[in-house]
Amino acid sequence: MRGVIQYGVRDIRVEDRPDPRILTPGDAVVRVVAACVCGSDLWGYRGLRDPGPPHPIGHELIGIVEQVGDAVTVVKPGDFVISPFSFSDGSCQACRHGMTSACDHVAYFGSNDPDGLPVDGAQGERTRIPMAESTLVPVPGPIDDALIPGLLTLSDVMSTGHHAAVSGGVGPDTTVVVVGDGAVGLCAVLAAARLGAPRIIAMSRHADRQQLALAFGATDIVEERGDEGVAAVKALLGGELADVALEAVGTAESMRQALGSVRGGGRIGYVGVPAGGPKLPVGYLFDRNITVGGGMAPARTYIPELLPDVLAGRIDPGRVFDLQIPLEEAAEGYAAMDERRAIKALLWP
Repeated sequence: MRGVIQYGVRDIRVEDRPDPRILTPGDAVVRVVAACVCGSDLWGYRGLRDPGPPHPIGHELIGIVEQVGDAVTVVKPGDFVISPFSFSDGSCQACRHGMTSACDHVAYFGSNDPDGLPVDGAQGERTRIPMAESTLVPVPGPIDDALIPGLLTLSDVMSTGHHAAVSGGVGPDTTVVVVGDGAVGLCAVLAAARLGAPRIIAMSRHADRQQLALAFGATDIVEERGDEGVAAVKALLGGELADVALEAVGTAESMRQALGSVRGGGRIGYVGVPAGGPKLPVGYLFDRNITVGGGMAPARTYIPELLPDVLAGRIDPGRVFDLQIPLEEAAEGYAAMDERRAIKALLWP
């Protein structure tokens, strides 16, 4: 099969890989229908995080089950499935409380499973899914091809945007600021609108992303950053600050922006993968009574909640994919996102 390998900084290659097979009774082998490049993949691509030795990459996919191990009963060959970006056992304390991303036996694409066995990346033609019984989510068919991009977002970015909104306590009585206009930030706008927020301020300097934010439910756009950004938020809100800020970048600057944008007693929902050393000023949080919640999204918990809205067309998060290319052109997908020529690249095996 063909799969994407990261060899180093800005060095993405597509090459032949061994076909995956069932290694444990809890495994499934999935043929990838669509995968994509994530903003978090760019940290290693840009060298902001050590990319390490050559490794298979990608953690978002939807596909069709080809084989299952003897312990797998919830899916069967031929089923269309969504895989969240992390694998979970479904039975540990964290999983029982819905926090599947914090599973005691959590495993990831491009790494090793709890048995120490390698797992390919999601950016490939096929992959082995460990803990398939509690990880994979079947989607009732037939599947309309037009829904494939939206379904793919549930594996990560839409679930992650939703996690930001849930962690921030977004509801019909909350004014929201969204920091970050990548795919996760845009999905956070959509999630906040879905949860009924009456005022959603998207912080963005890019016209195409601003337009998508408005289509997703943003009521206002702020282009400024830092103190000027906070002042712009206050001006929009009649001298007040937002109830909630959703931080979807993961840098020190984006966290400062989020903290400065919320009122005393407000909340931060953060889902940006930390990069560049963001730190929380505990004294400021204490003085302002600001609650910070969030982290790695439990996508496996959210997918069943969000799936009906995607299938019914009530939300269309697949619009974040403004570049769709063959798997063989994965390097261009990375470059386009790195250079901000694309919001998010979908890869067709």
